[in-house]
Amino acid sequence: MTNERRPLAAIFGCAGTKLSPDEKRFFRDADPLGFIVFARNIDTPAATRALVADLRDSVGRSDAPVLIDQEGGRVSRLKPPHWRKAPPAQTFVDRAAKRGQAAALAAVRTNFRMIAAELSDLGIDVDCAPVADVPIPGSHDVIGDRAYGADPATIGLYARAVADGLLAGGVLPVVKHLPGHGRAYADSHMELPVVDTPLAELERTDFVPFKALADLPWGMTAHIRYTAIDAANPATISKTIIHDTIRRTIGFQGLLLSDDLSMQALAGTMAVRTTGCLVAGCDSVLHCNGNFAEMVEIAAAARPLDDAAMARVAVGNRLRRERRQADFDLAAAAAELQAFLAA
Repeated sequence: MTNERRPLAAIFGCAGTKLSPDEKRFFRDADPLGFIVFARNIDTPAATRALVADLRDSVGRSDAPVLIDQEGGRVSRLKPPHWRKAPPAQTFVDRAAKRGQAAALAAVRTNFRMIAAELSDLGIDVDCAPVADVPIPGSHDVIGDRAYGADPATIGLYARAVADGLLAGGVLPVVKHLPGHGRAYADSHMELPVVDTPLAELERTDFVPFKALADLPWGMTAHIRYTAIDAANPATISKTIIHDTIRRTIGFQGLLLSDDLSMQALAGTMAVRTTGCLVAGCDSVLHCNGNFAEMVEIAAAARPLDDAAMARVAVGNRLRRERRQADFDLAAAAAELQAFLAA
């Protein structure tokens, strides 16, 4: 793979609904792996398509991945009136009590096949879903209704339905947050959560959905310190957690992204955070807030994708092509989903 073009091991956001001249020059020179868009970047469908195209044009790669967090519920970057209001994960779990789990799983798949159609229409080809975290009573509601219940095995089934729906629409899923965010008593956007649960209990519960999803093409780490595995470092910058827990125990071999570097759970400068993630074993860092100075610092500290990461990107691209299903009746899917939700 030595003759292949190697993008920078970073995924960046941008500040607004259009790229500034400085952003265009920076992205051209830095050549990040890809981009992520947020609500601040979303205007009309036409404007969003133009932004996505400009992001790819800035690096000269038509296949540069463009990510979004479109889970449904409160984590939805695409909102009415231009896009539908997709329900949160908990809604499907609640309906399953009356409609049955098989119907709920089918509805989840349909919902994310519809999300994939909405994303594909904009040129967005990676969705940061499914959430496979296992919440416990009293944990912070940063996960909350984003979780598919509280039973580890059932969560794995729902998360698989999410991934299947996205892949059928030609969109890559990103399973999160490895190796589990459900026990956090703090919001990692604001501070570093610490989990003191024994390893045997983590393996019995938190790791179960992720093991069931270990074949998925992309994943995202959790900014959480698990004292039973690494008493000093959060998962994102822990060699032990990434290599021993995520890669070996869980068996995840896909492209591994850090969670957002700008979250307050991580300490140090952006350069320190970048180096820590990549040295620990993340394939790419993720930076979401569009802060130009921070992105410049990250680009200076990051490195090009290594052989393993390049191979993982190729596997994901191949899977997206192979799993995409051309035939899809959006109106019929919407009617089917509405019937399930109304029951």
